[in-house]
Amino acid sequence: MTWYAFYGALEQGFVFGLMVLGVYLTFRVLEFPDLTVDGSLPLGAAVTSVAITSGLHPVLALALAAGAGFLAGAVTGILNTKLRILHLLASILTMIALYSINIRIMGGRPNMALLGQDTVIDPVIALGIPPHMASWLLFGAIAVAAAGLLMWFLSTELGQAMLATGDNPQMVTALGVNTHSMIIFGVGLSNAMVAVSGGLVAQNQGAADANMGVGTIVAGLASVIVGETLLGVGPGRVKRAIVAAIVGSVVYRLAIALALGLDIGGFTFAPSDLNLITALLVVLALTAPQIKSRFGLRRRAC
Repeated sequence: MTWYAFYGALEQGFVFGLMVLGVYLTFRVLEFPDLTVDGSLPLGAAVTSVAITSGLHPVLALALAAGAGFLAGAVTGILNTKLRILHLLASILTMIALYSINIRIMGGRPNMALLGQDTVIDPVIALGIPPHMASWLLFGAIAVAAAGLLMWFLSTELGQAMLATGDNPQMVTALGVNTHSMIIFGVGLSNAMVAVSGGLVAQNQGAADANMGVGTIVAGLASVIVGETLLGVGPGRVKRAIVAAIVGSVVYRLAIALALGLDIGGFTFAPSDLNLITALLVVLALTAPQIKSRFGLRRRAC
């Protein structure tokens, strides 16, 4: 792997780190399988692109993206809690609706360019940092800050109520906590982070596309699982799990970059094999503890 590819993988890992944190919040904290993220990531990109091209500051554009993502997640939560639609189906309905909404936001076009527009990366480059390093340093700082804020939030009374809602909703209801409100807020917060990630991706790539969210949930889950496997996250280890989500996001992108550059006897992976590589990584991450324990037992037996 070249240094250019390494920096690119770091950049991708950090910029999608917020998305992975959002996936962690729904799937691990709330135990809510949410596919809305496949639509909220391009939603954040679309809102950010339109806002920036309209003359808004890039940071304010990200704030608008966060608000739009929160609303998208809240709709999924409302469909599930108030209309009694199965959580998986509710998220799918929101996801497919967002495809049309995203195109409408971009003025009826499936994509929008940001070439020549100001982005959050420009001030970092203005400090004299090389462009190939500025992006991953900035996104890394944002990912670390987001992880720290999420740790703090989950340590508050509201955050503890959200953790308990995912762990034991019956007990929390008996204690007087409105689990419906917790789910709506939690799914909204998750998709707000995903939308901000989409806005950062759009600014980094210089464009937003209605199809850029395809496979987001797969990549997010793969990153969460890989990170948990590497750091040995156990039940109740919330702070470690949040760190694992960021680590998993970076490792996942590095593994993808390594796989795409692999050459074994003339056999190489193509970019179209991305889903295959992801599936193999998830299988490896899920089975690694079993393989490790069996290998350890055999060594002790010898």
